[in-house]
Amino acid sequence: MSTAPRTHTEQPARHAADGHDLIRVQGARVNNLRDVSVELPKRRLTVFTGVSGSGKSSLVFGTIAAESQRMINETYSAFVQGFMPTLARPDVDVLEGLTTAIIVDQQRLGADPRSTVGTATDANAMLRILFSRLGQPHIGSPQAFSFNVASISGAGAVTLERAGRKVKERRDFSITGGMCPRCEGRGTVSDIDLTQLYDDSKSIEEGAFTIPGWKSDSWWTVRTYAESGFLDPSKPIRDFTEREMRDFLYREPVKVKVEGVNLTYEGLIPKVQKSFLSKDVDALQPHIRAFVERAVTFADCPDCGGTRLNEAARSSKIGGTGIADACAMQISDLAEWVRGLDEPSAAPLLTSLGRTLDSFVEIGLGYLSLDRPSGTLSGGEAQRVKMIRHLGSSLTDTTYVFDEPTIGLHPHDIRRMNDLLLRLRDKGNTVLVVEHKPETIAIADHVVDLGPGAGTAGGTVCFEGTVEDLRSGDTLTGHHLDDRASLKKTVRQPSGALEIRGADANNLRDVDVDIPLGVLTVVTGVAGSGKSSLVHGSIRAGEGVVAIGQGAIRGSRRSNPATYTGLLDPIRKAFAKANGVKPALFSANSEGACPTCKGAGVIYTDLAMMAGVATLCEECEGKRFQASVLEYRLGGRDISEVLAMPVSEAEEFFGTGDARTPAAHAVLRRLADVGLGYLSLGQPLTTLSGGERQRLKLATHMGGKGGVYILDEPTAGLHLADVEHLLGLLDRLVDSGKTVIVIEHHQAVMAHADWIIDLGPGAGHDGGLVVFEGTPADLVAARSTLTGEHLADYVGA
Repeated sequence: MSTAPRTHTEQPARHAADGHDLIRVQGARVNNLRDVSVELPKRRLTVFTGVSGSGKSSLVFGTIAAESQRMINETYSAFVQGFMPTLARPDVDVLEGLTTAIIVDQQRLGADPRSTVGTATDANAMLRILFSRLGQPHIGSPQAFSFNVASISGAGAVTLERAGRKVKERRDFSITGGMCPRCEGRGTVSDIDLTQLYDDSKSIEEGAFTIPGWKSDSWWTVRTYAESGFLDPSKPIRDFTEREMRDFLYREPVKVKVEGVNLTYEGLIPKVQKSFLSKDVDALQPHIRAFVERAVTFADCPDCGGTRLNEAARSSKIGGTGIADACAMQISDLAEWVRGLDEPSAAPLLTSLGRTLDSFVEIGLGYLSLDRPSGTLSGGEAQRVKMIRHLGSSLTDTTYVFDEPTIGLHPHDIRRMNDLLLRLRDKGNTVLVVEHKPETIAIADHVVDLGPGAGTAGGTVCFEGTVEDLRSGDTLTGHHLDDRASLKKTVRQPSGALEIRGADANNLRDVDVDIPLGVLTVVTGVAGSGKSSLVHGSIRAGEGVVAIGQGAIRGSRRSNPATYTGLLDPIRKAFAKANGVKPALFSANSEGACPTCKGAGVIYTDLAMMAGVATLCEECEGKRFQASVLEYRLGGRDISEVLAMPVSEAEEFFGTGDARTPAAHAVLRRLADVGLGYLSLGQPLTTLSGGERQRLKLATHMGGKGGVYILDEPTAGLHLADVEHLLGLLDRLVDSGKTVIVIEHHQAVMAHADWIIDLGPGAGHDGGLVVFEGTPADLVAARSTLTGEHLADYVGA
């Protein structure tokens, strides 16, 4: 009897390489993280949530992305590593399963005056090649169309060694660049108001200079002029001879000796231009920016008309369009123009350029132009510009790390951003996103919620799992995920109106609008519709107007909330008065600094291409001050103990008793009002999260004297729970008699407004019109605009 053979369909054994499908983090202690351990699935979209300051960025950027970058850097030779930034290993026990990390953060693009959207991407480079091949008349290579390359030529004799003897030969060279010689590729020229630089009724010895930072004992500025020998320092400037005035204002750089030290003397105007005007105005410190805006007027260069290019570069055209015309087009229009070019010899270039321009449109930036200065982009726009080069990438199994990619986006645009994140995931990449918006949290495959609080009250994983489990979980994010602000039953009545007539900045089309006074007004609309142009272009910050923009807080590791807000000044004076000594002793950046660590609290050791090491200063034990300074006390505390206090404790300390200091208490109350009561006064600014920096800036400006407050996207970086806190703060401002104007996309802020001004209907030249004015309830009822539709969905109307 025979039996049929039995067949066994055995599953093939899993390949060892297929087991690496998790990124494992164990014992992470970067910044406020408290031995955090998580397992993140690869080739999935993971969203990190939690209140601002809970440790999201410390885990994602400071631990996972930082270690990936460090390990990649270590694959280069020691010689190459010497030219790269040195990165220390994050404080973590185990990090496994890392892949190459591509970081797309909110860092502003370079604010150099010559940096534009086109130069920050590959679009300008491809356009220059296109015009060098097809432009008529032909003027040269691609650099002939670059406003960063000057045209230069030279000739002379060079000495060469040939067959054991020296031979002289004449050589000449020339470089054809596209830079406008008048404005040097900046597109603007400046005219300086001399009355803002000095008081001509005084002599240099009497302190004639009115330039910020120019002190009478400064070697590099005032003393160079006073002791140069070209001028009489005791004579009023208005009495200078013609030659003295020429030397004073325009003299070419020349070496002079001041008390035996070699210094460079040059005329005041070129010196001011190099010191202040060579930098982007928006990147300057506030008091320097105020000086530049007073002293300097900028106008389009009369030679190039603001195009930055010389006459030759402007003369070469393709079908009647020059490269300056192409760069000035809205990118969506430029993409159409490129598609209309039929030139087989440049087909690959046209395809690549068209794909790059289409990526701009796809990502919601089609309203920009390539000649837009990169320093004027918001943080959200800058982040999306960086995304351009990754959209068409063929890379897979890469980790993409995003920092709030929806920041600055209208709800209509958030859907498009979500699609892009999912597309990156579907190509086999791991996508890690730090995010607060419920719309983006909802698309996550995996959610990590950090908290429960901020700062020292955070740093732990409160939840890890799916979005559905988060909704039912007992965490702050879970509770607020489905929160929907309701429309106000009654709105405040305005006390007057701020009239704007004929506004035409950027894409605005002769807009007339009245902004009500004494109420909370929200100006909204899709990205690029003209919101910032309307508000900032029509209402200038200054007397009576306090403007709080999106600009990032700048500060070194020596900066902290006490120094940034100006809180340290009244504290130092209070210590000085109580102890009968100088205030400078109570500054770690001045006379009171520990001599060993120079007031840093740690000693940094540079190890060349290896990561530098920071060790606690043994002399001051990290307190930053001299031992003698710590003997002085105020209310029983020394200065290092005061700087270690959290805001909430310091508010009580300076509010009553021997340490009562009204000026310090007022600043501390504002910090507590914005929800930063947990922050230590001396915590370095470099360790603060984006949301904490935003609120620190808000608290600082709230002390300004003004009846009108303009806030540009104040919810940036804020958790859903923090937004509630912000709305309470805005209400208190309005109830105290202020007018608050908020440029915002967050539906909770819109629903809370007394009045809404909606711009649109689209972006760029498709926007620039007021499409709705009225109360939030009227906007929801009408549903006549994109904003109205999304707000109606949000409030469930």
